[in-house]
Amino acid sequence: MEQTVEQKLKALYELQTIHTKIDKIRQVRGELPVEVADLEDDVAGLETRIQKLKSELDDIEDDIVTRKNLIKEAQANIKKYEAQLNDVKNNREYDAISKEIEIQGLDIQVSEKKIREYGFEIANKTQVYEKALADLEARRADLDAKKAELGTITAETEKEENELTEQSEKASAGVEERLLTAYNRLRKNAKNGLAVVTIQRDSCSGCFNQIPPQRQSDIRQRKKIIVCEHCGRILVDEQMALEAETTA
Repeated sequence: MEQTVEQKLKALYELQTIHTKIDKIRQVRGELPVEVADLEDDVAGLETRIQKLKSELDDIEDDIVTRKNLIKEAQANIKKYEAQLNDVKNNREYDAISKEIEIQGLDIQVSEKKIREYGFEIANKTQVYEKALADLEARRADLDAKKAELGTITAETEKEENELTEQSEKASAGVEERLLTAYNRLRKNAKNGLAVVTIQRDSCSGCFNQIPPQRQSDIRQRKKIIVCEHCGRILVDEQMALEAETTA
């Protein structure tokens, strides 16, 4: 059976009333869900950064060990070459071995310089690493506190929100698809989530612009769906709002 315009308006206003109650419950939670999500991202980012820093520090420690081994190897070579100097037959051999000793000495100097550089790098990265650990601990504490706060609020309102969500699903089923699509679009675009509003003090209660007397009369007759000329919201008369409150 085809719904009358009045029935369609009542169905829309009932749906709006339910959604407004859900919106108010969610407003109590405020920005907490967003804050929790942001803190979770911060914690994940810091954990990744700490792992990267730890890996870099481990690599530098490995490089230091490698350099120390190169120094030991060069020192052993120097001893070997110095021993060979005692057995040289001519100046050419002496110069060649002396050159090898010099090269090994330069290799030792390069490795020692690198080890010093690694030492400075470790000190700097360790400072950054320890700060990241402290930041992570602080973020985790903030996250735990926000989660606890959100959990408390959610526990207090979850039952009511679930009941209202069920009601909204039933109410949505009573609105024809074309109107429901328009309603959802209006709700999405409105900052306060109001797609269906009443006349208050001769004005649209959504955008507060004045409604001409003749248009107010048309709205009260409930013969056609009328939208605000300024904000596009669906308008219903004050009496319909009173009727909805009485039957609620």
